[in-house]
Amino acid sequence: MSLVMRQVIIDDAEGITNVLNPIILESLYTVLDTIFTVEEEKEFIAQFPERGVFTVAVRAEGSKVIGFQNVEPFASYTKVFDHVGIIGTFVCSSCRGQGVSKQLFESTFAVAKLKGYEKLFAYVRSDNDRALAAYIKQGFEVVGIAKKHAKVAGKYIDEILIEKFL
Repeated sequence: MSLVMRQVIIDDAEGITNVLNPIILESLYTVLDTIFTVEEEKEFIAQFPERGVFTVAVRAEGSKVIGFQNVEPFASYTKVFDHVGIIGTFVCSSCRGQGVSKQLFESTFAVAKLKGYEKLFAYVRSDNDRALAAYIKQGFEVVGIAKKHAKVAGKYIDEILIEKFL
């Protein structure tokens, strides 16, 4: 599969919701529990932090968004965390296991470094082995576990805390 990695544009909102909403509805791979409208996603993209990194994976043929990754500043209330970003990764179910996340990581890491990030941090559901393996493969390390951090459909789920220095 031939892919193009690029920074997000407003017109990607529908493609992003087409990737994200089915993942949310599965309720297996994310703690997000509310689907997003295209208009809400457009607003999210428009308001995305200037220092943020928002990479989309687009099929070269047909220009369909099949995955995305974003990095947002860790905190805005102090400058001492300016070198740290929070990363999230989403790939449509039909494209998992095909190297999409690997290409997203490569692109996102390069742009994140240019924007001054030195470390990326993520929370991964403890029952999401596939995501944890993808992050570990990219050099992330487990630094802790937040016990009962999420409550999904009445069930507590631990979150694994991971980080990578760029």
